[in-house]
Amino acid sequence: MIKPKLIQQFIVEPGSDVNLKKYVTDWTETEEAQELGKDAIKERAAEILAESRKQLDAAQELLYASDTHSVLLIFQAMDAAGKDGTIRHVMSGVNPQGCQVFSFKKPSAEELDHNFLWRYMKALPERGRIGIFNRSYYEDVLVVKVHPEWLGPGQPAKPDGKFWQQRYEDINNFEKHLARNGTLVLKFFLHLSKGEQKKRFLERLNNPEKHWKFSGADMAEREHWKDYQKAFEEALGATSTKRAPWYVIPADRKYVARALVADIVVTAIQDLKLEFPKVSEETMTRLDVARVQLEGKSNEGKPEA
Repeated sequence: MIKPKLIQQFIVEPGSDVNLKKYVTDWTETEEAQELGKDAIKERAAEILAESRKQLDAAQELLYASDTHSVLLIFQAMDAAGKDGTIRHVMSGVNPQGCQVFSFKKPSAEELDHNFLWRYMKALPERGRIGIFNRSYYEDVLVVKVHPEWLGPGQPAKPDGKFWQQRYEDINNFEKHLARNGTLVLKFFLHLSKGEQKKRFLERLNNPEKHWKFSGADMAEREHWKDYQKAFEEALGATSTKRAPWYVIPADRKYVARALVADIVVTAIQDLKLEFPKVSEETMTRLDVARVQLEGKSNEGKPEA
C-alpha cells in the first residue's frame, strides 16, 4: 500500500487558500519520483492497483454485510482528465450489485424547479453500498460559476460572492449530515494539465475509434480554462473538511491516478473498522444442527456403484 505520508500531500487542508499551480499534475516529474524512475513507478502502480482491487472486493463484502455505512465517491475534473477510466479500473473487481455509478448531465426542468441538491439526494447510496458520482453537486459551484446564465429560473442573473458562499455552506452542511448518518464521503479532483488535455483531445480527433468521445463543447469549455481553475480553487478550499476531504490527484499519468485513488478508497473503508454481524447463541445452535445434518449426509449425490 502507499505510505500515508505520500497521500497526505494530495489532501486539501480545510479552510486553506488553494493554488492549483502548487499541486503537481504529473507526479513522475517530482524529485521523489525521479529517484525511482518512471518504469519502476509504472510497475509499482500496477501492483498497487491490483492489490487494492482485491482488498476493495473484500472491503465491499464487509461493507454490505455490516449494513451500517455507505460510501460516496465523488469525481470532478476538467474534460479528458480520466474520470471514466479511473472509475472503471478501480472498481472493476467490485460486485456490481453493491456499486452504483451516476453521471449527472444538464438538469431537467423538473430538477431546476427544486433546490440544487435535490437530484443528487435521490441518487445517494443506501447502507452497505458504494455510490459513485461522476460529476456531482459540485457542478453547481463550478460550471454554473463559469456560466452563471445556466443557473436556471429563480436564480440571480449576476450572483455575488455571498451567493456562492451560501452554496458552499449548503454543501458542507449536506456532507456533514451524510457523515453523521454513516456515509463515508471521499472526493477526488483529477488534476490535469492544459498540455495533457490538448494531447488527449488530439488523440480523440486522430483515432476514429475515439471520435465519439469528442464534442464541440469540449473545445468551447477549454477556452474558459483559467475561469475553471479559479472556480475549482475556490470550491476545493471552501469545501474540504476533515469529515469529507478533497484529494487533488495528479492525473497526467493515468496509472498514477488510478493507483492513488484505489489505495485511498480501500484505506478509508478499512479505517471504518467494520465487522461481520455477530449471530445470537440461538442462531449458532441452529447452525450447528444444520452442519451435523449435512455432514451426516456426506454420501448424498454420489453415483451408485
